Amino acid sequence: MTKASAATVRWQSCAIVEIGTRTPVIKSVFLRLSESFDYTAGQHVDVRLTAPNGYTAMRSYSIASAPSSSEIIELAIERLADGEVSPFFHDVAQVGDMIELRGPLGGHFLWPGLSNKPVLLIGAGSGVVPLMAMIRYRKASGEPVPVALLLSSRSWDYVPFRDELLELERSLPDLAFAVTLTREPAMRRSDFSRRVDGGMVAEVARRLAASPGCAFVCGSSAFVDVAADAALALGLEAKAIKTERYGT
Repeated sequence: MTKASAATVRWQSCAIVEIGTRTPVIKSVFLRLSESFDYTAGQHVDVRLTAPNGYTAMRSYSIASAPSSSEIIELAIERLADGEVSPFFHDVAQVGDMIELRGPLGGHFLWPGLSNKPVLLIGAGSGVVPLMAMIRYRKASGEPVPVALLLSSRSWDYVPFRDELLELERSLPDLAFAVTLTREPAMRRSDFSRRVDGGMVAEVARRLAASPGCAFVCGSSAFVDVAADAALALGLEAKAIKTERYGT
């Protein structure tokens, strides 16, 4: 997928076909595209809301669904208390509503494609959304790329896509999945109960059959700083560590 910019993509109206709850603060919104597009796991779209008085608010959301021929894409949207757009999707939006959207966007945070080296994914909260698209694509494509995901969450009930990830861990022998909970004890012996640190990242990386060839880190700015430094400590080159920051 070549890099797309906001200047080269058009706005389109998309219908909400389903809304589902992922966690107490994250909802998945499924949108049917009026104009289908090809995208790469890791890309995002812009969503624009327009009030009756003409005021507009726009936010970017990563695509959670894997690239496919389907005209339906999934956005997993975290409710922000001071947000202008996310409360609409949590409190107001209904199936059948029309939403303005443009995309796909982003040419940096992209699934690397077929590789003989494992991929390390590190996310916090809704930062797992583009990583989820990568894992879903990895399963659908059948590419023999080992993947390890380290996901930080405040509690077990707040782990996005938890049940799906647990099932993927069982069904994909080359997927290593670890959760670290920051506000309650770990639920599994293979998980952690503290904030992400270098030792934790190194332990999860060792669950791969070989050293990772690249890493993707997504979350708050402070989280990304810690996780990216930990990936550097593994011996990865800086250019092999892709980061995306939320809330900045």
